[in-house]
Amino acid sequence: MASTVATVTAAKIRIEDILTRMERYRPDLDEDLLRHAYVFAANRHQGQSRRSGEPYFNHPLTVAWILAEMELDEETVAAGLLHDLVEDTPTTAEELEVEFGSEVARLVMALTKMADFESSYSSREATEAENFRRLLLASMDDVRVILIKLADRLHNMRTLGYLHRDRQIAIARETLEIFAPIANRLGIGSIKTEMEDLCFRYLHPKEAEKLEQEIEERREAADRWFAEIRTILEDLLAKNGIEGSVHGRVKHLYSIFEKLKRQEVDVANVFDFLAFRIIVSSVADCYATLGLVHQQWSPVPGRLKDHVAIPKPNAYQSLHTTVIGPEGHPFEIQIRTSEMNTIAEFGIAAHWSYKEKGSHAPAEDSRVAWLRAVLDHSEGSSPREFLDSLKVDLYPDDVYCFTPRGDVFSFPRGATILDFAYRVHTQVGQTCIGGRTNGRWVPLKTEIRNGDIVEITTSNRQRPHHDWLAIVATNRARSKIRAWLKKEEKERALEVGRKLADRELRKIGTSLKKVAGSEELAGVAAASGLGREEDLLAAVGFGKLPATAVTAPFRKDEAPEEQSLEMNLPRPAPTSTDGLALEVTGDAD
Repeated sequence: MASTVATVTAAKIRIEDILTRMERYRPDLDEDLLRHAYVFAANRHQGQSRRSGEPYFNHPLTVAWILAEMELDEETVAAGLLHDLVEDTPTTAEELEVEFGSEVARLVMALTKMADFESSYSSREATEAENFRRLLLASMDDVRVILIKLADRLHNMRTLGYLHRDRQIAIARETLEIFAPIANRLGIGSIKTEMEDLCFRYLHPKEAEKLEQEIEERREAADRWFAEIRTILEDLLAKNGIEGSVHGRVKHLYSIFEKLKRQEVDVANVFDFLAFRIIVSSVADCYATLGLVHQQWSPVPGRLKDHVAIPKPNAYQSLHTTVIGPEGHPFEIQIRTSEMNTIAEFGIAAHWSYKEKGSHAPAEDSRVAWLRAVLDHSEGSSPREFLDSLKVDLYPDDVYCFTPRGDVFSFPRGATILDFAYRVHTQVGQTCIGGRTNGRWVPLKTEIRNGDIVEITTSNRQRPHHDWLAIVATNRARSKIRAWLKKEEKERALEVGRKLADRELRKIGTSLKKVAGSEELAGVAAASGLGREEDLLAAVGFGKLPATAVTAPFRKDEAPEEQSLEMNLPRPAPTSTDGLALEVTGDAD
């Protein structure tokens, strides 16, 4: 694979370029499929243009090129060429299936549906939430859907300059908050870094221009320094019989900006923003090279990260160290194998087996396990809750800890013992009373630190509480706690509703036990839009319906008009001390 996604201008891309690029990794390339998709899409987009004035077809052509650079199969690249047809031309799904087969048509429609439904939602937030929900759902079935979407968004970011300023800001913010983190979670570093740098230029144009200028002013000194360090590293490898290559680079713009903000420093010492990457042939050589580097220069304490032994959740592997170089300048060195480097650049696209038809579902890949987690945790949530949950889940896990058996768990910063308990099992979380970290007793709210060995203590008498929501940092734990609280509230409301209904029924000479399961009671539930008898009684307990609504059909001595009126009488707002329905009072809403 190429080391980066090349930024080739759309005007220079030809179908021959795409075919030549794909022949490097697809010796049995189906050229006919791609040529047909090219001609078909070019004809259907004929006469359409983008805001820049260039032909619209340049966009799907560039999307296809990006997908070819990621070394994806011909069905995916063909779908990239065709991805806007159903949305922007009279082309139908049936037509695509006849022309290109069901696989290509399904990929195109999975992307098209994300635009189709927008008119059915009143709020922009609801539309955005449903958009991403459908994207994740489609990607669970076929990971190529999200890869095409990332390529589509990357090219849109490259050509964002032709839109109005407010649209530039909105699209750049969405890209930075959602699409770049998605690329990161999938391990596609090349797309993630380019997206972040493009977003930075639109969201912080003055800061970006200033930073670029300051780095450029130091370019000559940096180049000389690069050459010196590269020579030292190459000699170090050669003298010790290690085959490898050395690459130097300036860290990408957005990461420098974030570092400057975190450390509240300026860019005067540009050497801290230079990095070297050493590519070797084996894991053993990675560690041998690390030892040689530390013999050559003193390492900065606390800056060594071993992502080879403990990969990141997106499968990223590399050794990271920061050393004090010549003249006291600190700089970073990454050491990895060629395979690790490919995975770091292209993530799940590098691991996806295009050789085996039908093996595109990502369910077993750890890099996309969060897809199902986000959808599970957001079930029944509002659009805002879903988007907030999505953004939380997209940011990379930073803290690594261990079970007593040596299993490794990763958590976001700020995760607590209670988060750990819910990660082990829902029941462990529900009954957790604390735990031990490194053998020392700690309470539920204790934050987990890197390297902690965590053991959970439970009690059958323990139950979740509302204040637990303020303790946890993971969406998994938060959703499990909320689900339990809702169930508990409903059970208490059901108990209260039964008591209230039974009290009213006894006033007219019957009881809840006698009328339970009757057609009359089922009719009341149906008329109230609640469906089940249990839901009807819970609504009474919550204060949403008066208890007399249950008794109305059994009052033979009253006129129908009086019964109907009484069923709809408002009930006084109940009160509660803890937000749960208790006895005759309580309103969970």
